[in-house]
Order: sequence, then C-alpha cells, then structure tokens
Amino acid sequence: MDTTTVFLALLLLTVASFFMGRKRSHAVAAGQGGARALHSLPKHYGYMAALWALLPAMAVLVLWLVFENGILARMVVGDLPATVQEMSPSEQGLYFNQVVSYARGATDASMLDAAQIRAAEHYSALVSSSRLIKALLVLLVALCGAILALRRIRPALRARNHVESILKWILFSCSFLAVLTTLGIVLSVLFEAIRFFQTIPVVDFLFGLEWSPQMAIRADQVAASGSFGFVPLFVGTLLISAVAMIIAVPVGLMSAIYLSEYASRGFRSVTKPVLEILAGVPTVVYGFFAALTVAPFIRTLGESLGLHVASESALAAGLVMGIMIIPFVMSLSDDIINAVPDTLREASLGMGATMNETIRKVLLPAALPGIVGGILLAVSRAIGETMIVVMAAGLSAKLTINPLEAVTTITVQIVTLLVGDQEFDSPKTLAAFALGLVLFFVTLLLNVIALYVVRKYREQYE
Repeated sequence: MDTTTVFLALLLLTVASFFMGRKRSHAVAAGQGGARALHSLPKHYGYMAALWALLPAMAVLVLWLVFENGILARMVVGDLPATVQEMSPSEQGLYFNQVVSYARGATDASMLDAAQIRAAEHYSALVSSSRLIKALLVLLVALCGAILALRRIRPALRARNHVESILKWILFSCSFLAVLTTLGIVLSVLFEAIRFFQTIPVVDFLFGLEWSPQMAIRADQVAASGSFGFVPLFVGTLLISAVAMIIAVPVGLMSAIYLSEYASRGFRSVTKPVLEILAGVPTVVYGFFAALTVAPFIRTLGESLGLHVASESALAAGLVMGIMIIPFVMSLSDDIINAVPDTLREASLGMGATMNETIRKVLLPAALPGIVGGILLAVSRAIGETMIVVMAAGLSAKLTINPLEAVTTITVQIVTLLVGDQEFDSPKTLAAFALGLVLFFVTLLLNVIALYVVRKYREQYE
C-alpha cells in the first residue's frame, strides 16, 4: 500500500472517528438529561476523537517517510560484496542509485552486474515489506487513538478546552516551523557567503564597480581573474525597479481610488476581477511580451527621436514589470481604502468638503500605512523578478543609470551563476550566496521601513 493510499485511509478513519465521537457523546448523555448534560457541544467530542486518531498516526507516517529510505539503503548496501563496501561514499551512492533505478524499471539489466540485480530484488522485497508494515502501523495507531478518545468521553469531559489546546499547539508548531525554516535559509546562505568572503574581501564585493565573475578553472587556462563588484548589479536592480514603480504606483493607486470612491457597484464588480487577472499571468509571458513587442517598439521610437536605445534595455523591462505589478498595488490599495470607516467620509462630506478634498485630506492619510505597506510589497516583487529582466534587459552588468541601456539585476545573476555544471567551491558559484544574502538584507530593510511607517501614522487614527 503506497503512501497516498495510506493517507486516504487515514483520512477516512479520521472522519469516521469524528462521527463516532459525536454519536458517543449523545449516547453517554442520554441517561443524564440529553445534550444539556454535556460540558461541550457534541461536535467537540467528535473533533477530539478525530484529532486523537489523526495526529499520532500522522506523526508515525512522517517519521517513517523520513527514515525509510536511509534504513533501506543501509540494509541493501550492507549485503553487497566487499568490493562495494570499500568504495567511497559517493561511489556507493551512485552504485545504489543504479540498483534503485533498476528496481523501479527505469534501467535495463544489461547496464548492471549480477550483484546489482540481486540487490535490486532484495530492495524490491524490502520496499514491499516496508509499505505493508507502514500501512498496518499507521492505521493501528489511528485506531488505537480513536478508541482511547471514545473511551474517555464523559459528560464532564471538557472536550472543547481539550480541542482548543491541541489546536493551539498545532498553530504554535506551524509558527515555530516557519521560524526554523527562515532561520535555516538564512544560515545556509550566510555560511556559504562567509566562504565566499574568505576569498573575496567584503569591501571589494560591496563597493566594487565591475562585475565579471568568470574565472580560470585550471592554472593553464586563459580566463579573467574575476571581478565581483556588487554595485553594478545593485544599481541595475534599483533602476529597473524604479521604472516599474513609476508605472505601477500612480496607475494602481489612482485605479484603486476610482474603483473605491467613484465607480458604480456593477462596474467595480467587473473591472476589479479583470485587472486582477494580470496578477495570474506567468512572468514568462510578460517576458515574451517585453522582448518581442515592447523592446522593439521602444528602440524604434528612440531611433526616430535620434536616441541610441539598446535592443535590451532597462526601460523595456521596467515598463512591462510595472504593468505586471499594477494589480498588486491596485488590489491592496483598494482594500485598504475601503477599510477606512465610513464615518470619516460622512463627517468630511457633512462639513462641506468635496469628494476630491475628502480623498486627499481624509481617506488617503487614514489609509497611508496600508498603502505604503502595499507599495513596499510591490517593490519587493519587482526586486525579486527574474524572467522579465532576463528576456528584456539582458545579462550585461553595466554601471549606468540610463534606462535606455542594457543592465542586469541581482536575481538574474544568481540564476546565471547556479545554472549548469558548477563547482560549489569556486568563488564564481559562492558569489550567488553572497548576492542572496545582500538581497535578503535589502528586503529586510524594506520591511523595517514599512513597519516604521505603519506604526508612526497608525497612532494618529486609533
């Protein structure tokens, strides 16, 4: 029985436990005046039985899936000939992967030796036994949990408090897991960045004006020595993001104001979903649009005006990126403006202010913290965009503030450095982690600014 089938069976048993727990609560309360004798509602007893059946079994299933492959690999490798035992860990891993591939039918027997074929048969037998034991153990634990919960049901049992306590710990565990995940990402990037800075000085990286990460792999190879100046990438990122924000913020904010304060309900119900469709379009589609339509148009227009425009320019990427970000700014700003209490609108209009004055002097100041937060969220989206920049702005790391020139961004260079067969001990590859670390701190700084603005201006309207 595979994992999906086990999980579905566990869900069915959990649902059955809920109905049995609810029915059991009615039964134990029948002789004591009915459901009024129960401390909690009957559904809470059902929830308790369902949680007792689901959570321990899920824990067993997750632990089994985590350790299953490692245990099976040790058991199979332990029965292999001595020549295999003397191999290095990487060679053993490759040897075992061939065994697994043949056991799953992805490799022909002619590519394996006799020992591998026997190991594959052994592996298949172990996998079958593991699946059977897994299914029996998970379902047995779920059944035992449900039975224990059903036996505990009494009219005086505080089932609601028990369920809320379990849910509180589940929520705490999810929050703690999110924090650990974030911490793991930061530490993994930090450690690799430290390895990079042991080769390239931090000052040269942060203040260098040239980015050329190509380095010679061998001593007899002719190649550049490598320049890892971060400034051209940072300037290119800010340039494209600035162009995008110049397009997205005014259009998105004005669209939100119109939809919130001027548009009829029917027009709003149609227009807002249509605009939000833009947020669901894949970024590669925007990239094609920028590369095949916008960039040639800008180049032709610039040449007609006597300007030199690169075939891949920051202006083309920024314009299309701004179009992509408009729905974010519009939707968030619209929701925030609608969240302003109607009493503020009515008081302003009642004092004789026009709608224009009410929007400028009442609604926008009241909604400013949320609007700033939405704009900074859009900025983070612009900084992290990759596909549009690759297809419309190119890969050239030029230090320029001219939007008609080709530039590149931090995220594009991270992708470029990690694509293909790379050695993770070379400064060229480790530079991607240094760029990721700097990008993390830039995003963190934006969040700190947003939090400061929200706290400062929210106090004026509480």
